[in-house]
Amino acid sequence: MSTSPLEGSPISIAFIVRDPLPPIRADVLTLFGTEMPRYGVATELVGQGGTPGPAAPWPAGGMHVVGSLKSRFASICSPIWDLLGLLRALRGARRPDCIQVRDKIASGVLGRVAAAVLGVPFIYWMSFPIVEGFEVRRDEIGRRAGAKAKLQWAGHALRAWASRIAIYRIVLPGARHVFVQSDAMAHWLAAKGHARARLTAVPMGVDAALFDRAHIAPVDDARLDGRRVVLYLGRIAQARRSDFLLDVAALLRARMPDVLLVIAGDAPSDDEMAWMRTAIAERGLGEHVLLTGWLPQRTALGYAVRAEVGLSPIPRGRLYDVSSPTKLVEYLALGIPSVANDIPDQQLVVEQSGAGLCVPMQAEAFADATLRLLGDRDLAAAFAVRGPAYVLANRTYDILGRNVAEVYTSILGERP
Repeated sequence: MSTSPLEGSPISIAFIVRDPLPPIRADVLTLFGTEMPRYGVATELVGQGGTPGPAAPWPAGGMHVVGSLKSRFASICSPIWDLLGLLRALRGARRPDCIQVRDKIASGVLGRVAAAVLGVPFIYWMSFPIVEGFEVRRDEIGRRAGAKAKLQWAGHALRAWASRIAIYRIVLPGARHVFVQSDAMAHWLAAKGHARARLTAVPMGVDAALFDRAHIAPVDDARLDGRRVVLYLGRIAQARRSDFLLDVAALLRARMPDVLLVIAGDAPSDDEMAWMRTAIAERGLGEHVLLTGWLPQRTALGYAVRAEVGLSPIPRGRLYDVSSPTKLVEYLALGIPSVANDIPDQQLVVEQSGAGLCVPMQAEAFADATLRLLGDRDLAAAFAVRGPAYVLANRTYDILGRNVAEVYTSILGERP
């Protein structure tokens, strides 16, 4: 499946992505679909399908979908599918100015080879430490007992070992430039021996128009009426320790009986969602936690603007310490005073914006900070004013897009 290319663009990128197509993540959809074309940068997206609903045309160039992430063979077939998609993308009359791969390992090797064959730069985009994620999964399985677990461990150990060699000895050393998720990730890779000058941090941002509070209608839900609403906007997962939110809710309930924690988000699987519902019931929090499940974005934002405080707990560790969470920036853009824990990017945002409180990821600390904001209306009002101003000056995709476009023009030696 392909969409027609954008014509006359000074720069063209063949871009292999890990996320399902059509893209829904803002750092692909907004950054490359909306912002990059303003600077004359077009993209030919290559990847697998998996997003619900009909495929929309890609406004920034072409989209080449081969295979599906819902296939049980996706992890094995993805590099082959990406090769076929890349060949489709290369059918145009014009050779791409570079090949870029995002968060894929085998396809990262493929991208480096293809770039060498075409004589164009190879660029890698790392939004998550995939290899370290494989190693965490390997270690989790290693703690299980039984022959089946040992066999699974061996498979995951092999994948982690091969992936480490591929990324750190082949893909990254062969990249003209590497875009990373945060300054913390850039420093982490630099400590591994990668030249800091070849690393550019592109933290998560927001679409300023979409997150303009003045244009968001509060949701009409009687369950929120008369309650002190606290919000978590995002995905639920055991790996993210989402039940931590329930520990915070239990402490809030004991000191403020009219509090309601709204968890506006879905889980990656039905099992994870069932786990969260069970945890709510076991703690007796049915009257104090509203788990919405998946919502259209405008509806989720309608819940958000009815909240007095936003929560952003992200587990510390080698996987998340280098991340750049979106939810804190979204809260600030909406003028929601926030409580976040001390992973580097969140701590940086809180310190620079002066629009939230940063505490360790401990239930008591989160509850105390939340109650402070609920009880001090002057402090909360000051935070609510500072948040949008900070985001508009630092973390909107028009600002991030300009920075990324400048890097492309520098790398490719061509100014749109």
